[in-house]
Amino acid sequence: MTMEAGSIVEGKVTRITNFGAFVELDEGKVGLIHISEVADVYVNDVRDFLSEGDTVQVKVLNIDGNKIALSLKQAKPKPPESDGQSFKNRRPDFRRPQRQLSASFEDKLSKFLKDSDERLTDLKRKTDSKRGGRGSRRSD
Repeated sequence: MTMEAGSIVEGKVTRITNFGAFVELDEGKVGLIHISEVADVYVNDVRDFLSEGDTVQVKVLNIDGNKIALSLKQAKPKPPESDGQSFKNRRPDFRRPQRQLSASFEDKLSKFLKDSDERLTDLKRKTDSKRGGRGSRRSD
């Protein structure tokens, strides 16, 4: 059986590294499943998805001399919701009016100014007491 890019083949995981897994294919050839081609989700450790000795179906991505690039995630059929339309349905529609704010801008501004004045008054009161009261300066 001849291997070519795009074909689905079966192999056995022989070694797992930090960057992927090596798979023994037909005729004693060995290919690599890069960590980015293991699963559709973020893969921190390949050992979470594969073990040595596992038999897997992989897709041949590229053959460059003795190097064979393989993909585990591309060998699996795509779920029906990943046809591109589901993303379109998840995007927010900016043309729809957003929920109405309960208070107007002027109301919020007046509340902010009132709170700010109260905080400044409290701060002045506390700092003046630490300095010895209002208007008390040391005379040289």
